[in-house]
Amino acid sequence: MSSDQDAETRHILDCFRDRLKRIIIVEPLLDLLHFLEPDRKDRIRAKLRLDGDISAAALLIDEILKTHDKGWSRELITALETVGCTNAVNYVLNSPPNPTEEAENDSCVRLIDLMQLSLINMKTGDVCAHCFSQGLLTQEDHENITKATENHGNIKGARVLLKRLVKNEAGWFSKFLQALEDTEHHELVRELRGEPCNKDESMSVETHEFKTVEEGEQMCLAAEKEADSVNSSLLSEDLNSSVDSSVLSVSAENEDVDMYNGKEEEKGDLTEDDDPPVSKREIVLRDYQMEVARPALEEKNIIICLPTGSGKTRVAVYITKEHLERKKQMGQPGKVVVLVNKVPLVEQHYKAEFGRFLKHQYSVERVSGASQLKISLPQIIEQNDIIICTAQILENSFAKAKNGDEDGIKLSQFTLMVIDECHHTKKGDVYNHIMIRYLRQKHKNQLLKKQDKSPVPIPQILGLTASPGVGGAMSQQMAEQHILQICANLDAFTIKTKTFEEEEAKTPYKRIARAEERKEDPFGDVIKKIMDEIHTHAGLLPLCEPGTQNYEQWVVQKEQNAAKEENQKVRVCAEHLRHYNEALHQSNTIRMSDAFRFLDRYHSEELKTKSSPDDEGTITITDTERFLFTLFKDKKAKLQELMGKPEYENNNLAQLKTIILKEFSTREVARGIIFTRTRLSAIALCQWIQENPKFEEVGVSASYLIGGGDQSVVKPMTAAEQKDVLQRFRKGEINLLIATTVAEEGLDIAECNVVIRYCLVTNEVAMIQARGRGRAEDGSYTLVAEAGSGVAERESVNEYREKMMSKAIIKVCKMNRADYEKKIREFQIQAIMEEKVKIKKKQQKGMMKESPSKISLSCRQCSVFVCSGENIEIIEKMHHVNVTEQFSKLFTVRENTSLQERLLDYETNGVIACKNCGQQWGSMMLYKSIECPCLHIKNFVVTYGSKKKTFSKWSELPISFTAFDYTQHADLLVEDSEEDMDFD
Repeated sequence: MSSDQDAETRHILDCFRDRLKRIIIVEPLLDLLHFLEPDRKDRIRAKLRLDGDISAAALLIDEILKTHDKGWSRELITALETVGCTNAVNYVLNSPPNPTEEAENDSCVRLIDLMQLSLINMKTGDVCAHCFSQGLLTQEDHENITKATENHGNIKGARVLLKRLVKNEAGWFSKFLQALEDTEHHELVRELRGEPCNKDESMSVETHEFKTVEEGEQMCLAAEKEADSVNSSLLSEDLNSSVDSSVLSVSAENEDVDMYNGKEEEKGDLTEDDDPPVSKREIVLRDYQMEVARPALEEKNIIICLPTGSGKTRVAVYITKEHLERKKQMGQPGKVVVLVNKVPLVEQHYKAEFGRFLKHQYSVERVSGASQLKISLPQIIEQNDIIICTAQILENSFAKAKNGDEDGIKLSQFTLMVIDECHHTKKGDVYNHIMIRYLRQKHKNQLLKKQDKSPVPIPQILGLTASPGVGGAMSQQMAEQHILQICANLDAFTIKTKTFEEEEAKTPYKRIARAEERKEDPFGDVIKKIMDEIHTHAGLLPLCEPGTQNYEQWVVQKEQNAAKEENQKVRVCAEHLRHYNEALHQSNTIRMSDAFRFLDRYHSEELKTKSSPDDEGTITITDTERFLFTLFKDKKAKLQELMGKPEYENNNLAQLKTIILKEFSTREVARGIIFTRTRLSAIALCQWIQENPKFEEVGVSASYLIGGGDQSVVKPMTAAEQKDVLQRFRKGEINLLIATTVAEEGLDIAECNVVIRYCLVTNEVAMIQARGRGRAEDGSYTLVAEAGSGVAERESVNEYREKMMSKAIIKVCKMNRADYEKKIREFQIQAIMEEKVKIKKKQQKGMMKESPSKISLSCRQCSVFVCSGENIEIIEKMHHVNVTEQFSKLFTVRENTSLQERLLDYETNGVIACKNCGQQWGSMMLYKSIECPCLHIKNFVVTYGSKKKTFSKWSELPISFTAFDYTQHADLLVEDSEEDMDFD
């Protein structure tokens, strides 16, 4: 008979799963469930500590459903009764309340959540005692609430009490109201009943919570109206969707919003038009957020280090609000600048955080390279209280001010500077350039004070990061030095973090999925044989295995040396070898067919440049090029044959397929990101998933997300395309993103419960950032790596470094104040001196800049003379053009669809290539209606005196080029066009 009851209970648990996970009290229940093994209980307790009650209850139900011991159902019911889960008992016995009662009870639960800000200020001890006497709490509940109140204060105890109350069976609400009446909380009772409140009295709240009585009335009325609208057909799984969006906007900020769904809405998807009314946009911090914010509220410079999804930006918004209010109260001007290192983050921080919460009180503006504002940055700063901008724009404006430019701004104009992803404040980074200016002024101020002179104002600094990393440290001491260096760079009084031992932490479950090594790779063998033939033809002896990063570095060096030596045979062979090496990497990570298409496209495009010259000239094909084209043509059929044999595919793909299918078929709702190394692999993996019907069967809808810079053979994504993909991902139209590292850091990506790093390991910072993307409940983080590839081993090193980082932060935080300040000062003085030396060298280099006549350019591939430096002019201090007639006879123009990108006063709409060999030289740029051939220096060999060199950037050349004279060139064009015109 017991087996029948067990089967029936199993069915009931499955049916009422969504309801039960919200009303079961996990911790005391576990002690009474003897049919669960200790290790299963330990997993549930770990889930409780990390993810909170709802996640733990969901896992508990899963574990119970796996149980096969006879009589477990009776033991479960007895345990639920013992711990006071009478509501859960009713559901387990298949005697739930009728739909009307259930709907009313749900409304009461929502009302308690809406009234959180008022209720947490009740006299917790008195209310707890009355609730206990009325049977709403067990003895253990009473002890837990009392303990929380004594150890953490009245508010914490109140929150524990409220979370326990709502798990009772229907009828608890009226008893709770009576308990409030008996303890003289008459105003709270009136609010909960929706009666008019006494407008002469203000509600007692903590200093950082700003709800007024009038707002409380609005919340009561809104909640009462909502409760009246609920009908008997309300289902438990529709709780979230049944709440009006304006009501959710309030509850989303409460600490215990997980009464409903177990999630903290750190960032909403609200647009400007969707914003809630002003009175419903208050900022409420969790306890740990308030703790890390406290030194900043005392006007100290700090670094806030919190995991992705823990609300760093929300804390920054709160600090910004308090800063501006304090300045206003003191009658002083307040000006805040929020710095980001990526253009998309400007809009994100505006819409999701700073603009959303502060624009009703302060003027907030955003500035980036993508902005279309018609006024200068100084005007924007003057007219607004909060400016969100990319760091480079601010640094450029600082530089202008130093040079006396009217469009420049000064550091002293700001009173608070928020630096997002502040771990980038290191040598060579734009953040560090800005902070060096700050440190120099700070140390100048100390001298001014000694001279009894007024110091120049400098802003308060607030740094935000999920992981400062250890900077490649090999020891604990080096890790501590790295943390101290970051603190010094940001002039931080301290670094504030949180060790998440409570329910706030959401660390995804991690695993390493090792794929078996390939037993046979005939496709790769053919490519290696081709490469061996090229080695022999060019007389090259590689020192490392093809298909590796070391081989890539070796062949790049060979190409550069050959270009300088005008050895065209080696140069062109090295270029082809680079592409074969990339194809080998692709065949080990994505499909053989993707690798083949990559090679086939490369050879087709190269052959096209050789066989399709313009009408004025003939491109010559050298013997070496003919050899290379023939070599690929001869092996092409064999490669096509092998790529069609699935048994030879790499095992990484099979492992990835298994993981995706498992994650998406076993989860009620799955949302994931796959991180991969290259843009090519991101696009190829996306196509692989879209073409496989198995993925469609489990509901996978995939898209890719790659960077916007035009730095590879793949067409980059525009900012609009990136924004569209992310928006569709948030809405659920896409539930699997395949992304390069562009998605690891900073970008506001919807919560994921599946994160996969596919054959990709970088450093510990990237690992932490990627893992932080999987911050949804029951999240998983998987590394897919081929056995023997070294990827899994490097991940272990990153994990070790992460532990080193955590220990280093704790050690730095515990340092003696005098020792800490001494060390910080040493680092800062060193940084200032290094900057002075760097500036001096730069000035000397500038003084040494020679005439453009000192250099000449030749084609990197065929070594034909191109032009003298005297023929090159520079537009907007960055675009090097040659508009001479003789130069125009040396190149042909080809279409390049990936470069059709409209920019400021110019646009690029084609590429220019050598008429002799087809080597790409640059792009054809339309500048204010004048066609200007724009040269990319990486495509040339520069003869400098008697030496030949290759450069990757024009800035590496100590040459002062003439500025482009637009008027002169425009006049010539007008004269030419007038001669051609036929005036009637």
